This record gives sequence, C-alpha cells and structure tokens, in this order.
Amino acid sequence: MHMDPWQCEAVRAVIESGSFEQAAALLHVTPSAVSQRVRALEIALGTPLVMRSRPCRATPAGRRLLQHLRRVQSLEDDLQSEFSGREAAPVSIAIAVNNDSLASWFLPALAPFAMRENVLLDLMLDDQDHTYTLLEAGRALGCVSTEAQPMRGCSAEPLGAMRYRCMASPDFRARWFGRGMTRAALAQAPVIVFDRKDRLQAEFLLRHHGLPEDAWPRHYIPASEPYMQAIVLGLGWGMLPELQMRALQATGALVDIAPARPTDVALYWHGWKVQSPRMERLSRTLVEQARTLLKGGR
Repeated sequence: MHMDPWQCEAVRAVIESGSFEQAAALLHVTPSAVSQRVRALEIALGTPLVMRSRPCRATPAGRRLLQHLRRVQSLEDDLQSEFSGREAAPVSIAIAVNNDSLASWFLPALAPFAMRENVLLDLMLDDQDHTYTLLEAGRALGCVSTEAQPMRGCSAEPLGAMRYRCMASPDFRARWFGRGMTRAALAQAPVIVFDRKDRLQAEFLLRHHGLPEDAWPRHYIPASEPYMQAIVLGLGWGMLPELQMRALQATGALVDIAPARPTDVALYWHGWKVQSPRMERLSRTLVEQARTLLKGGR
C-alpha cells in the first residue's frame, strides 16, 4: 500500500517531539491538521500509532513505522547525494551509545570516518543495558549494547569487552579498607553509582561479597567525568573502565582496590541488515575500530 508522506511526517513529528502542539510548530501547520493526518494514517493502516499521553508515545506499531521512516530517510539522503554528485553532502545518523563508551573509545573509533564522510552524529545516551530499546523504538539507526541477540531485521556484531575495575583514591582506601575489602567494610563504605540503571557495583557486591542492594550506602552521579572526579576526590569507590582511568592510575590519583576481580562487559553493535551505503560503511568502521580498542575484540 502507498503511505501518504504528509501523514507519515506528522506521525514522526508527534512521536519525536512528544506532543501534537510541538509537532504542529515543527511542521508549520495547526495541531488540528496534525491530528487529522495522524488519524488518517491510523485508519489506513488499521492500527493506533500514537498513544495520546503526556508526552505522546509510539505504540508498538508506531515504533515499527518510525523504524521504517528513519531507514527510508537515511537511504534517501544517500541517494540524493549520489544523484546530485555531492558525495560529501552531510547526513545525520542517530546512534544510541552508553556513557562509558562515549567517554572512552567510541569517538576515537568514529571521528575520522565522520569527518571523512561528512556524517553528522546524533548521539543518544543510555545505560549499555538499555540502548537497545532506543533502536527498537525507532529512534536510532544503530546502537552499542550488551544485548547479544539482534531483533528482527537487524544484525548484532561483537565488539569486544569493556573491562571495569574497582577504583578509589589512596586516602579512601586507607580510611575504609585498611584491612582489605571485607564484607563489613563494604557495607559501610560509600559507593559511587552512575544512575539507577547502573548495575555494575550492585552485581559486584552481591556476587563477590553477598551484599544485597539495600545493604550499602551510595552516591548517584550521572555524568562520566564528574563520576570519575568523585572517586578521585574520595567521595566513594566505584567501577571505572580501564580505557578511561589509566592515566589517573598511573599518577597515583586512583588505586585498584580489587585487582584480582575485574569485570568484563561484552558489547555488541546492532544495525539494520538493509542500510544506506554510508551507514554500512559506518557500521563496518565502528566494528573494526572497536575490536582494536576493546578487550577481546576479534
């Protein structure tokens, strides 16, 4: 069947902006016109596409439509560049990535490609266990995730593993772990947790010391650089990627308080099997570069 492009554009604008009013402003029409276009496409497809909530959200069918529209837009952008003879025309590519990857290996892996191919990165941040949902929701064309299984129509390529180590300042270690990382000491020593999706410290404490999540104090600091700074300042101990903290460890500002117990988090690149040529090249470059930078990459 043929889908009306104006109706598709209205649905996409509502889902991405979160409201009919904001979508109307983006499209330079009235909210009533947006509502009519969305409703017309829902009738044509025979299913609801938008949940009329605050903010508006996509239904499962709406997410599938958004996936399709983003992929079509990417293909059209590349095709238009080819036909116009402007191979270097900029193309925006939405990618979901976790904070620790962005703070360490991700930009070095992609920056040369992005500059060479004139790709504009539209990055969305989430925990590595949750970036997959942004691809599933149609908001991203690719994602870095801990999920090994691809969803339908996608492929998943192993990138290697981020190795995390339990780090603290020398003063913090002396104050709290002078007799080692005992269970009693860990139940009292403050922990730096990135946000409420961050499970690294909780899983480490439960697996190695039998401490449940409600048995230890914590700070929440949801930004990569401030998170590391909080550990350097002695606010608490936390798990840091080797790639991110090597320089500070070399200066003595950070010490490994559990050197025999690193945690490896396997990462995968998810992308659509049918992609634009530029997105295919981006995927290939990212996988190749990540495997040279991450532990166990192949």
